[in-house]
Order: sequence, then C-alpha cells, then structure tokens
Amino acid sequence: MALRGIGTGRRRRHLNADVNIINLVDVVLVLLIIFMLTAPMLQGGLDVELPKAALRPLDAEEGLTISVTRDGQVAMDGAAVSMAEFKANLATVLRLKGTDRVYVRGDTRVNYGVIMDVMGAIQSAGITNIGLVAEPEDRR
Repeated sequence: MALRGIGTGRRRRHLNADVNIINLVDVVLVLLIIFMLTAPMLQGGLDVELPKAALRPLDAEEGLTISVTRDGQVAMDGAAVSMAEFKANLATVLRLKGTDRVYVRGDTRVNYGVIMDVMGAIQSAGITNIGLVAEPEDRR
C-alpha cells in the first residue's frame, strides 16, 4: 500500500463568486419602502402651523420661502437665521437665487409684530411680490 501525500487525493473546490440577485433585489426593495415612508417626514425647515383661509393654489413659480415659528424664529428656505442675519442677508440671498418672489409661512400663533418685522425687511429689500402661505379651509 502506497502512502499518498497530504492533500493529493482531494479535489479543490472553486468558490462561487456570483452575486445572488434575489437577495440584492430584496435589500433594494426594503430600502425603497423605507425611503418612501420617511420622505414625507423629512420636510425641512421649522415646525409652522399655518392659518386656514379660503384661497386658490399658488403659481408654480419658484421663490424664496420665509418661515416664522410661533416663538418668532425665522428661517429662509428651511435654514434658521436670527432676525439680524435675516435683515442683513435677505437682499443677497434673493439676488443669488435669482428671484423677486417671496413666500411668507407664518405660524397661526406667532406675534403679529414679528410678521410685520419680516414684511418690513422684505419691502426694504425692494421686493413687492410677496405671498402669504396658508392652509386651505375645510369646506363643509
């Protein structure tokens, strides 16, 4: 009986390096569902409860959106700024954005004086095309 060397009688197995497409599709679909469920919650900016009004839809034209929370915090297109920064940078932001249209989203519980400060700063920047954003009334 002859002795064989170690490993000479074994066959080498080749590794299967293919991607299992079924698992890949499962992962992609789960991620898609997660993104679809979380996307509505990702609306940037401040938490603003808009007043209700009988209104017609706004034009689809782009503009700068200014939000004011109930405690008077101001945000330009979702980025929170102080009132001093808002007044100092408004004209520059409008020029860089290339628009002369401004939408003001004021919380229904905000102090009226804060909204007037924001409106005054907008008018001081030379903007006359101002829209006030509200929620549609419930029609019964």
